[in-house]
Amino acid sequence: MDYDLELKKLPEIIKGKKKVLIQLPDGLKPQAEQIVNFLEKKTESEIFVWAGSCFGACDIPNVKGYDLIIQFGHSSLR
Repeated sequence: MDYDLELKKLPEIIKGKKKVLIQLPDGLKPQAEQIVNFLEKKTESEIFVWAGSCFGACDIPNVKGYDLIIQFGHSSLR
């Protein structure tokens, strides 16, 4: 993986959440299974991957039923 997704920080953020949705840009979607496996091993959460578009920080899925949505990107949001 060419990006530091800071996965090691996420279990603490996810702690206590039952259903978590992660949103990845197309360039990171090939790593989706690896990310889900890591997070499910480190948390007691059910991790889902948004298969739709992701065109930036303003493109948040309009979905209900998740306790947390985590959006990954290629660069830091400032």
